[in-house]
Amino acid sequence: MRVNFKPDSCFNIAIMLSRRSVRIKVIQLLYSVSRDEDITRDELKKRYWKSIDTSFELFLYNIYTLLQIASIAEEDKDKRSTKYLPSEVDKGFDAKIYHNPRIQDLEKNKNIQKVFDKYHFKERTDKDIFRKIYYDFQKQDAYQEYISKPTTEDDDLEMLLELFRYCRQSPDYNELIEDQYVTWDDDKSLVIGSIKKVLKGLPFDKDDFYKEYYPEEECIKDFGEFLLLRTFDIDKTLLDYISPVLTNWHHDRVAVVDMIMLKMAVVEFMHCDSIPVKVTLNEYVELSKVYSTSKSKEFINGVLDKLQHNLTEEGKISKSGRGLEE
Repeated sequence: MRVNFKPDSCFNIAIMLSRRSVRIKVIQLLYSVSRDEDITRDELKKRYWKSIDTSFELFLYNIYTLLQIASIAEEDKDKRSTKYLPSEVDKGFDAKIYHNPRIQDLEKNKNIQKVFDKYHFKERTDKDIFRKIYYDFQKQDAYQEYISKPTTEDDDLEMLLELFRYCRQSPDYNELIEDQYVTWDDDKSLVIGSIKKVLKGLPFDKDDFYKEYYPEEECIKDFGEFLLLRTFDIDKTLLDYISPVLTNWHHDRVAVVDMIMLKMAVVEFMHCDSIPVKVTLNEYVELSKVYSTSKSKEFINGVLDKLQHNLTEEGKISKSGRGLEE
């Protein structure tokens, strides 16, 4: 069985997941199988799709939290108006980080508000956390300058991006997200890119604009689900290919995660026609730096290099299109 993909089909930031993030999910799921052999193929598939939905939910939760943090500006305005001796800035304060057209487009979007309710975001989050993040951000020079002078829509956008930048650096914000989603570290970079794109694109013509950020089927099904199930289905065959290459190493002594990555790479070599061999090799070397041992980089690189040569000589690797590129 071979599969082919359109060039760059999994690399558009708008789809929120890349092939790398999908590979990470597959590694984690196959690792769970190595810890629990009772996990069936159907259960594995179900868990995979749950992980995809959770990543999309994480994206939506970041939109929700940003909207809620911005809304605290209304409370800030009320507090300033009741001061005994308000400053000139207090007197002229406008909660424009919340009332700007971009944020109000989200606030008034009934579709996305229903989605927020569906996931029970409000019930799952203490609003005091939003208050703390806002009032910490409020002390920033950039925000003080923003509220002290007339601003344009471009200024509103820049301040929203600055608020999101501050949130990503905030221990309180990261703890909030991590408490809800254990995949935050793995999905963070792509969620960040998607949120930036949302902010820059607001206001949208369609009330269900957020659906466009659900990962494309070609990335998560044709590549991700295929990679997961194919690696699971032919596990013994993959081991037969890999074992002869493990010079001075019995396969039982190889780190579990390393073996999983080797098997996945072989599946990509043999069955993902349009993904260049070099791309696959480099991807798993990079992943090994983060998800395996300190010595895994050299080990993975060496074993995959030998495997791709052996499999090519045996006629088991046949790339097409961009897959031919080195």
